Amino acid sequence: MGYFPNWTLKTSGAVMPDERLPTGQTIIAGLQHVVAMFGATVLAPVLMGFDPNVAIFFSGVATLLFFVITRGQLPSYLGSSFAFIGVVIAATGYAGSGPNPNIAIALGGIIACGAVYALIGFIVQAVGSGWIEKLLPPVVTGAVVAAIGLNLTAVAIGMISASAYTKWIALFTVVAVALVAVYGRGLAQRLPVLIGGLGAYILYAISAPTFGAPPIDFGKIAAASWFGMPHFVAPVFDAKAMTLIVPVAIILVAENLGHIKGISVMTGRNFDHLIGRGFIADGLSTMIAGSGGGTGVTTYAENMGVMAVTRVYSTLVFVAAGIIALVLGFSPKFGAVIGTIPVAVLGGLAVVVFGLIAATAGRIWVENKVDFSEPKNLITVATALILGAGDLKLPIFGYELGGIGTATFGAILLYHLLNRRTA
Repeated sequence: MGYFPNWTLKTSGAVMPDERLPTGQTIIAGLQHVVAMFGATVLAPVLMGFDPNVAIFFSGVATLLFFVITRGQLPSYLGSSFAFIGVVIAATGYAGSGPNPNIAIALGGIIACGAVYALIGFIVQAVGSGWIEKLLPPVVTGAVVAAIGLNLTAVAIGMISASAYTKWIALFTVVAVALVAVYGRGLAQRLPVLIGGLGAYILYAISAPTFGAPPIDFGKIAAASWFGMPHFVAPVFDAKAMTLIVPVAIILVAENLGHIKGISVMTGRNFDHLIGRGFIADGLSTMIAGSGGGTGVTTYAENMGVMAVTRVYSTLVFVAAGIIALVLGFSPKFGAVIGTIPVAVLGGLAVVVFGLIAATAGRIWVENKVDFSEPKNLITVATALILGAGDLKLPIFGYELGGIGTATFGAILLYHLLNRRTA
């Protein structure tokens, strides 16, 4: 085998990373992954005061770079990481609405974080991943994956809770996605998020005026131009901001390791030899994104959820997704189109994909035969789930660790504290 796999055509059943769909289906499946990541990849920069179009652009760049560095063997989409939200807000003093006036110093911290992350990847590539896996065994990586999914619960519920109508639209979205995933045939079964979301979008457009909900403003689409340069921003390196943001690298390591282990479980293949390359790719991508105004990136669990539903793991799908995101980053009209998607529909999609993230943890534990009769495993997981789901923010020397970080570090420290007993 050369640097990249020789992808073989597969038209039915599960499609493995070194297999491919027909070209048209590959492009459509790639678009579905762009749609799946869009809610979070846009939401994260909005919460930090970053430009969503720039975030989309760099998510495309990062996904393609990840594909090249991992030799086209590991299916992954890289999008905005929620782990940066708390520290970026703390570092910049962002008020919570509109553009962040101090985005430049956040970018310096994001670049520094990416450099540390990439360095960890080079160490893993040089000496192996044994020390990382000892630090983060399956019980811990599963706990982190589950905590990430549960931590996003409030985001999903907040998106759908504006009114009784939005709740019903969101639930319709969930059911539509589920029905397509289970009862769809052929190409339709591979596109449940796209088709289910489109159905809910149409329902909302038709019914919103009747229920007094805000109608979809199609005028914004007409007014937006087809092409426009993203608004890039240069970084500024501020020591305090860098100190606040750099520790996120540990969270990204846990996220990425959990992602790789989750994909291994889904595909039945061992990707341990790609762990170092995955860290390097993610770290370099974060540095590139930070150099132009993008958010820090991570392997996207939402896209893991799509893979779990569709059973399409072809890495070529992510090439298509990366190119689509790259092109769409230059299109204000695309941003306008996505901007018209009702929050209730995005919330319904979030319920599905965030839930699938948490459910993937169960598969990690089952496949690795984690013994929950062992108190050290049970207590580690139980604690991480509550810390993550409750989004416990822990102040440490002026640095506020968000719920994902608290759950991550809590699971690591608690497991190794409890694992010292030998008899």
